[in-house]
Amino acid sequence: MAADGVHARFPYPDVVFGQHVVPGRTGCYSHTPGLIMSASDGVEVVVPGVGGHGSRPESTVDPVVTAAHIVTRLQTVVSREVAAKDSAVLTVGQFHAGTKSNIIPAEARLALNLRSQDDRVRERILTAVRRIVEGECMAAGCPVPPDITVVPGYPNTVNDAALDREIAAVHRELFGADAVFDFGPEMGSEDFSLLAPPGVPYDYWYVTSTPHEVWETVPGETDAERFGNVPDNHSPFFAPDLSVLAPGVRTLVSAALSRLTA
Repeated sequence: MAADGVHARFPYPDVVFGQHVVPGRTGCYSHTPGLIMSASDGVEVVVPGVGGHGSRPESTVDPVVTAAHIVTRLQTVVSREVAAKDSAVLTVGQFHAGTKSNIIPAEARLALNLRSQDDRVRERILTAVRRIVEGECMAAGCPVPPDITVVPGYPNTVNDAALDREIAAVHRELFGADAVFDFGPEMGSEDFSLLAPPGVPYDYWYVTSTPHEVWETVPGETDAERFGNVPDNHSPFFAPDLSVLAPGVRTLVSAALSRLTA
């Protein structure tokens, strides 16, 4: 919508609101003033090799072995190059190479996902990724340099603090004080903030959705312990309670009405 010119074709909004369903005891609404979700980037890597017969590896440059070393080495980036006080995630989500067990392929492909909450940390991770990929390929004797493509994803989602506190108060009045809490920043990412033109405040919150009968059977004595054991978004077992639909509409409507009647 933003790329299609929504901000040029329609008047600027006064504020922008959004919400996302998440696991958690049904009937709660998480508000976080300031940073709530992380930035996300993708990195696509092509590891070049020299293919050949599996019986004669000495005549090849095996990109599978090189890529495996890259994957292993990348696991040290966050643990050894990012300060403990900073939050970051580096995940290798794809590894593709070869077509048959007796053929050493000519290349291997990796796809990485990076999450960060600070631009300096983001640049440090990207620099480390390039250094490791290029270094491992050089060490393996790859015939040409690797191809590394950074695919920018989403920026940090940073709620307007004053607006978030205002809408959290509206939701407390509507659902009760115990229903609203601050979950804190997440490493998840979202493109929602792109809908807010520069200078326009926005607020984004979560609607919990785990059925009570499921939540009570999840291992853990506290809600925080249970949260780590309940099926999360993107899990094939993630099944939101349909009872959250009506309250979920009320959260957005009440937020909008609070600004329309201000």
